[in-house]
Amino acid sequence: MSKITVDNTEITVITEGGRDFICLTDMMKSKDGDFFLTDWLRNKNTLDYISVWERLNNPDFNYGEFAIITSGAGRNSFKVSVKDLVEKCNVKSITSKAGRYGGTYGHKDIAFHFGMWISAEFQLLLVTEYQRLKEEETKRLNSEWDYRRFLSKANYSIHTDAVKNHVIPSLHVEKDKEWIVYANEADLLSVAVFGYTAKQWKEANPKLHLQGLNMRDIADAHQLLVLSNLEGYNAILIGKGIDKYQRLVELRKAAVSQLASLRASIYTEDKIRSPYLPSKKTTEPVKPTFGALLGAVANAGKPPKEDN
Repeated sequence: MSKITVDNTEITVITEGGRDFICLTDMMKSKDGDFFLTDWLRNKNTLDYISVWERLNNPDFNYGEFAIITSGAGRNSFKVSVKDLVEKCNVKSITSKAGRYGGTYGHKDIAFHFGMWISAEFQLLLVTEYQRLKEEETKRLNSEWDYRRFLSKANYSIHTDAVKNHVIPSLHVEKDKEWIVYANEADLLSVAVFGYTAKQWKEANPKLHLQGLNMRDIADAHQLLVLSNLEGYNAILIGKGIDKYQRLVELRKAAVSQLASLRASIYTEDKIRSPYLPSKKTTEPVKPTFGALLGAVANAGKPPKEDN
């Protein structure tokens, strides 16, 4: 999941099946006046565009059902929903999602078409920002940093499995709220290594956040290695039934000890620092106060505020 900013509007971009989907719900916030996605979706030109895209890109597209459903396009009484198109016609170019980053998403081609419906200027800005995002992603994939970034994901499944098998069952949370538990556990690791929760880092680094970067992107190789180690260590602590506060204390001790050992190695800062840092400032994590650690644990069971 990435973010781009178009005309002062933050827009979510997700990737599924190797294809990028852009949040139309986010884009809609830039439109002047009152209107709804359904106004655009019921437009005959929109439906024709979706039909052509599906026939070119989706071998499972049910064109016959699509033709029946959309036969009334152009009439004032005509209505069609994303759910109808997905469930009855098996369209792949547009979809709806629930949860933290819920909304209506369109394949980038569909999103660009929707952008023109908002305004020609918005559409051009959208294409420009999307291209910038892809260039940044290509830069990361082609750089040594991609291998360093992999370090932070190495033990990810071990950690999430521990949360799934031990933490979530003990909290009895609803299925659509489970992401909150995963986010809180991730925040414990972030505080232990970096001194910030994801929300705190975002608020402290708005410019980096708007560039689509997060704590792990600007962390150096030593910090990513420690973070990977702590994912495995936290999984063990979770399995032993240790409470959040004690786990955070133990994780912080381990982070400080491991970072000290790694910092004494022969690798220089230039070799380990993130290429996405704006300057050569130190990449040492902010050392959280004891009160900050307590606050992180106290809030671990609370759902984080969603972005507006």
